[in-house]
Amino acid sequence: MLRGISLFTGAGGMDVGFVNAGVNVVVANELNNDACDSYAANHPDTTLLRGDIATHYDYFRGLKDIDVVFGGPPCQGFSVAGKMDPHDERSKLIWRFLDIVEIVQPQVFVMENVKALGELEKWKEIRHEYLQRTEAMGYYCCYKVLNSADFGVTQNRERVFFVGCKKKFSHSDLFFAYEQRHKKPLTLRELLTSLPPAGEEGNPLTCTAKITLAANPIMRKSPYAGMIFNGMGRPLNLDSVSTTLPASMGGNKTPIIDSVILNDQTADDWVKNYHKGLWEGTTEAEFGPAPDRLRRLTIAEAALIQSFPRNYIFKGSKSAIYTQIGNAVPCKLAEAVAASVIDVCINGVTYDVSEKGDEQLSFL
Repeated sequence: MLRGISLFTGAGGMDVGFVNAGVNVVVANELNNDACDSYAANHPDTTLLRGDIATHYDYFRGLKDIDVVFGGPPCQGFSVAGKMDPHDERSKLIWRFLDIVEIVQPQVFVMENVKALGELEKWKEIRHEYLQRTEAMGYYCCYKVLNSADFGVTQNRERVFFVGCKKKFSHSDLFFAYEQRHKKPLTLRELLTSLPPAGEEGNPLTCTAKITLAANPIMRKSPYAGMIFNGMGRPLNLDSVSTTLPASMGGNKTPIIDSVILNDQTADDWVKNYHKGLWEGTTEAEFGPAPDRLRRLTIAEAALIQSFPRNYIFKGSKSAIYTQIGNAVPCKLAEAVAASVIDVCINGVTYDVSEKGDEQLSFL
């Protein structure tokens, strides 16, 4: 079995995927105490290094025969949801990730980060510098933005994955390997109704933030966009996949579920009706308060949307757990990436061009 190191581990979502793909994670590192406790509860056989990664360089220098280094350095410095500050301390952590790769010299590495780092012109120089450094370290490297919904995850979550390998490999083979693992996701209704009803054992109500109608709603064509409720928590379309779950869940930024139409697809859709009324000039006062049928997404539901195993243990306060879930790489996405990287970069699997048919491979 391949030996791996997990960096910026969080609660371990990426680890679940890499383990399922055949990687034995021998060492992990995480700074946040609650996330460390969650990780330790689920991965007891992995050596967990708690605290700042910079304090553990000497430990990493003693490691031998590591095949894979993977992880997702904190991304707030690059995210369009943040200040996009290149001087943000968290923006520097992609270089700490490469420090460990340079020390350990694995066969391959996989680094995950926000879509913006892989696409925005603002970060073009950062991407160029990253690729230059990996080349200087002796790695062939490429990157691609992937959407978790393409890999069976009930969530639109786009992230960039940088993959480096000591052996030269075909980027088109790797990208095609990703495509070979595409899988249609369940709808939110199909996924969430596999859990016990919210409020019952196995799916407790974990967010009590009151749902109120916005006095000055920000309208969009879709009832699931804009801001028709107070706070950033938007209603979810149960006939589709979830929007990206944020790490800021736990209060009024937690997504909203209509418990009636979750269980009865033919029921009257309150959110759609309210949205339609707003377009037609109805005021919040005329429509009345938000009904009790609207509730916040539970921890169990959020974890399932992120494709964590149903028996996964989370430690810490409710707010801390929501944050751990929102920060995670969806397990099924991580597994698809890991399996593709192992096939192409380690096992040397190649694909005949004729297999690709008329489908065009996308390069960044």
